[in-house]
Amino acid sequence: MLLRLFSADYLKLITPRAAMAGVGALLLCLLVGPRVIAWLRRRKLGERTEKGDSRRLDDIMRAKKDTPTMGGLFLSAAVLLAMGLFANTSNRVVPILVSAVVALCALGAVDDWMKLSGRRRTGMPAYLKLLGQCVIGYSAGCWLFVALLRTDPGQASRLHVPLMGTMDLGIAYPLFVMLVTVASSNAVNITDGLDGLAGGCLAISFFAFAMIAYAVGRVDFSGYLGVPYVRASAEVSVFCAAALGATLGFLWFNSHPAQVFMGDSGSLPMGGALGLAACATKQEFLLALVGGVFVVEAGSSLAQILWFKATGRRLFRIAPLHHHYQFGGVPETKIVTRFWIGAAVLAVASLATLKLR
Repeated sequence: MLLRLFSADYLKLITPRAAMAGVGALLLCLLVGPRVIAWLRRRKLGERTEKGDSRRLDDIMRAKKDTPTMGGLFLSAAVLLAMGLFANTSNRVVPILVSAVVALCALGAVDDWMKLSGRRRTGMPAYLKLLGQCVIGYSAGCWLFVALLRTDPGQASRLHVPLMGTMDLGIAYPLFVMLVTVASSNAVNITDGLDGLAGGCLAISFFAFAMIAYAVGRVDFSGYLGVPYVRASAEVSVFCAAALGATLGFLWFNSHPAQVFMGDSGSLPMGGALGLAACATKQEFLLALVGGVFVVEAGSSLAQILWFKATGRRLFRIAPLHHHYQFGGVPETKIVTRFWIGAAVLAVASLATLKLR
């Protein structure tokens, strides 16, 4: 039995490689995390809680002042190292996911560094950061479109809308991928405001997409469920498992009271990678359910802005939604736990709806 577990043929299978990628990323985070946190402390790269949006919010968040930020560096590094060790790099989708994580992590790290070093209190100008995200998202969309044309030509530009059928976007598909990637990236960034909130919801979402990618990448499972078979997406399950392990490892240090925050160097690449995973598995619309917490958080901020412009009044005490509950006196740990429960329920619901086509 032991010989079979360590045989070359067995290690070529998706399931053991996904498991090893998840465990490997978890252990890498646990090993590297304390060293990165210590380095961030020495460099005095700590959170500045005075955002200027609300004096009351500044008072609530004051206890988090000087907590090291940019923990996304070791989170992203753990995912990349696990993929290098256990992923099948000949799969055309793998370099797309890896490159997107690297590019978005670099963009987020620059933004974090500008804020924390004092060069620019608000970080990179919003339009410049959005432009960078759009360039990365569109490049990934073009790359994915070409990759799918070679491995799954029937699915390359097709969207599968639950209960409505399919539509073909043709050469406009990369633009759609860009929109999904940028929206997912920013939604996770908005959610990253309380200890463990974004990390826990990301772990649940990546677990769901690991299951989805495994099913979509198998002829028998996809045929039974009635979802499109995408041969190239099988390796996405390894990536999602690596991201799951890394986010769990990050939560070891980010749970309340947090020893380190994710920062844009973590929220941007992990959010963007989640969106790309949805596109690579041709389950783009299911992302709205799997990442429902992120949708609600981003939606609350957008609704607050639109409502205030239309009426001159606030729809929520403050946005995003997790701060609204803080202003209502709900303890931080209870808010985070309840959001995790909501994310778990939505993830289970998303897996249950795979058969509804």
